[in-house]
Amino acid sequence: MIRLSVPAPNHGGNTVTNTKISECKLVVLGNSSVGKSGRFEMITDDGDDDNHNHNNNDETGDNHREGQIRWGEGFLVIYSVTDRRSFDGVLRIKNYLDEVKKARNVSMVILANKTDLEHNREVSYEEGEKLAEDLACAFFETSVCLGDRNGHEAFYELVREVRRRKTMDNKQRRKSSTSQQMKQVLKGMFTKINNIH
Repeated sequence: MIRLSVPAPNHGGNTVTNTKISECKLVVLGNSSVGKSGRFEMITDDGDDDNHNHNNNDETGDNHREGQIRWGEGFLVIYSVTDRRSFDGVLRIKNYLDEVKKARNVSMVILANKTDLEHNREVSYEEGEKLAEDLACAFFETSVCLGDRNGHEAFYELVREVRRRKTMDNKQRRKSSTSQQMKQVLKGMFTKINNIH
């Protein structure tokens, strides 16, 4: 399990100041030996380690895992196309995320790794795509060894999804807050009217 906190992007020397929306807390999940560490190193290999806070832990203790999931806002779930068990584990991971997060819509992207080992493939592209469709999340295939762009795109899609969700949640909170304020004002008015009569 890898914890990654992605800070706000730096656009032309101007740092985004609204870190509540800009910072993303991502967790990389998957069975052992699917390429989580390699994927993470590739993503953050931008020469600026100060921009990424990460913790690479493959500890499997339930308390530790649950804490990581509660901390996370987005989840990159990786499986190996050469390992059917790792693919089957994606659904278990998603169910665990839903259980811990108590949310119907967990931000998640599925990444199939090790496409360079086509001769050992046990999971087809179509199976991965179907699973992602069933789980309502994005799907990418990549080879960390070959360094194709799909791995990067999966990561950035997850960041975009987390930021979209935060923006929607903030709008919902404001809408709910405005609605609550309006109810209180109306209740106060009716109370005053009733007291007058």
